[in-house]
Formats: sequence, structure tokens, C-alpha cells
Amino acid sequence: MTDAFRDHLSLFASALNLREQRGAMLASNIANAATPGFKARDMDFETVLNAETGGGALATSNGRHFATSGPNAGQAGYRVPVNPSLDGNTVELAVEQMEFAENSLRYQTSLTLLNRRISGLNTAIKGE
Repeated sequence: MTDAFRDHLSLFASALNLREQRGAMLASNIANAATPGFKARDMDFETVLNAETGGGALATSNGRHFATSGPNAGQAGYRVPVNPSLDGNTVELAVEQMEFAENSLRYQTSLTLLNRRISGLNTAIKGE
């Protein structure tokens, strides 16, 4: 029972940690919006979380099976700009601000879910 409990809370901890890392990455992109040659970086949160927690992609047990994730699954990559700039900077400020706001909202949501889970467990332990 405690292993399942620990695994369940570790998923929330991993998600919060990855959201924090992604927020720092997006903040760096915004801060370097005017830096010539700067390449915007981002990560696919779901892919990275699945790679970190061991979920998501199916395992291949035979050489003829197709791999469902690439060799770089779980790593940050460079963002491909819609409108590239002449100085080589790939930061699109509107995109970065939108991604940062969404990531912040999802961080808060994950934190709220974790707090509710712990509160529910406290209520169950107290017998209320």
C-alpha cells in the first residue's frame, strides 16, 4: 500500500519539477527575445514526464516491432519558428508568453491537485 502511495505522490512531484524546469526554459526564451542568434528551447511535457516515470511509450520485445518513441524522447529541443527573424533569433515573443502562461496555470493546477490529495489523506487518517 505504501509503495502505491509513494508512486502516486512521486508522479505529482515529477510533474511539478518538470513544470518548473519548463517555466525556467520559457522564461529564458522570453529574456533573450532580442538576443541575435538565440535559439528558443522547449520540451514536450507529456513525453518528458512519460520518459521520467516509465509510462507512456510501449516497450518493444521483438526486433520487428515499431518503436513508439524516438531516441531523443524526454529531452528539450529547439522550437521551430513560424516567422524566422533576420538575425537568427527563433524566439517569437507572443508564442513564448502564451506557453509560459499556460505552463504557469498547469503548474498551479498540479499543485492544487496535490494539496487536495494530501488533504483527503489527512481527513481519512484522522477519521473525520
